[in-house]
Amino acid sequence: MQKIPKREYTPEFRGLAVKRVHSGQTVDAVATELGVNHQSIRNWIKAAAAGKLTGAGSKVITAEQMELSRLRAENARLKRECEILKKATAYFAREIQ
Repeated sequence: MQKIPKREYTPEFRGLAVKRVHSGQTVDAVATELGVNHQSIRNWIKAAAAGKLTGAGSKVITAEQMELSRLRAENARLKRECEILKKATAYFAREIQ
């Protein structure tokens, strides 16, 4: 039997689910809509009431860290684009000869 990996949700996602339940939707409706187990949403509601919805292990991310992450992702995307262009150049150069 394969072990199912544990899914982790962002605090924003959890907060959204809790707000939907507090706005009048049922727990089951929100669970179905978001694709989350209904018991998880119930646990998040209890955690929000206790003021502990941020989750274990969550830490504050500074603006510098967010910028660094964005730049790293952009750098990786540009490297992939460069590799594609190199391969295309080699392909068309081989086709012409």
